[in-house]
Amino acid sequence: MANMKKPVKAAIFALCILGAGCSAQYRNHGYVPSEEELTEVVIGVDTRESVAETLGAPTAGGVLEEGGFYYVRSRVRTFGPRRPQEVSRELVAVTFDTSGTVANVERFGLEDGQVVTLSRRVTDNGLGNISFIRQLLGNLGSFDPNGLL
Repeated sequence: MANMKKPVKAAIFALCILGAGCSAQYRNHGYVPSEEELTEVVIGVDTRESVAETLGAPTAGGVLEEGGFYYVRSRVRTFGPRRPQEVSRELVAVTFDTSGTVANVERFGLEDGQVVTLSRRVTDNGLGNISFIRQLLGNLGSFDPNGLL
């Protein structure tokens, strides 16, 4: 009976270790102001400077100087060996009119996002399926010792 206790304890220990390693882990990235903080921003009155003071520095800004402020937060779940998956995303966009005052405050979620297909242009090196070693060995026959002198 004493011999059976060691394998049972080892099996229970192994299951506990595996169970802890396969639990979901979450990471949070970015910052989005709360609804209470957003109520402090008055459309038509607040400026870029007052919004930055009230809400903090934006995660991203518009491309142009007249562009808006964007606050982005995402939550990513990692589960065991699987690829990380974004489970939630929030974006708050504060846009400004031409005079620099707040024109609109909008909140978007992950469900509002669109998948953007990126194109990739790669320059062909003309080598095909030739490995580095094959290229190196192929150059041995074209070696000219007279060129070294």
